[in-house]
Amino acid sequence: MEKITIIGVCGGSASGKTTIVNKLRKQYDNDLVVLGHDYYYKAHDNLTFEERVELNYDHPNAYDTDRLISDIKKLKNGEEIYRPVYDYTIHNRSDEVVLVKPKPVIVVEGILVLENKELRDLMDIKIYVETDSDERIIRRIQRDVIERERSLESVITQYRETVKPMHDIFVEPSRRYADIIIPYGGKNKIAVGILLDSVEKYVRKNNNK
Repeated sequence: MEKITIIGVCGGSASGKTTIVNKLRKQYDNDLVVLGHDYYYKAHDNLTFEERVELNYDHPNAYDTDRLISDIKKLKNGEEIYRPVYDYTIHNRSDEVVLVKPKPVIVVEGILVLENKELRDLMDIKIYVETDSDERIIRRIQRDVIERERSLESVITQYRETVKPMHDIFVEPSRRYADIIIPYGGKNKIAVGILLDSVEKYVRKNNNK
């Protein structure tokens, strides 16, 4: 296989990371695989549902980042992996796994993918999606209330108690490690266009070496 390019896409909750990932997915079609950091939430089989609901899912300790790092290394070596599946309905890791085969472009996406040095050192291109906090909370409310059928009160409480504090402590500071910063998220068509051109040139250059 050609050289595998690892692209990290980071940014606050509801900043527009998924839009950027989908743009990359469209550009590379079947030559791209996405590894969401959220797939790698730790299993908590020893806790009750009520206890799992109360966990802080925006802290680095909520993730099995070591396994994500190991999986990326295996893919870079041309090996297949079985990535975990997280079930939001039970706030726990599912018993299912998904077979992932190595592809020329791997996108690693999540709010904290630039926070961990070992993880970001695996990346060839690091992207930070920057969106105003007011816009992010509105998007989060729309997503969680409409799509995930959560109460407005629970979404606001979680934002105040964990999402915003963890963003300020861990997510926002990781911005300084980004190679490319995209203001206004996926709505910034000019920045997204420049990003796609830059990624394409990088991938083509490295695979021609």
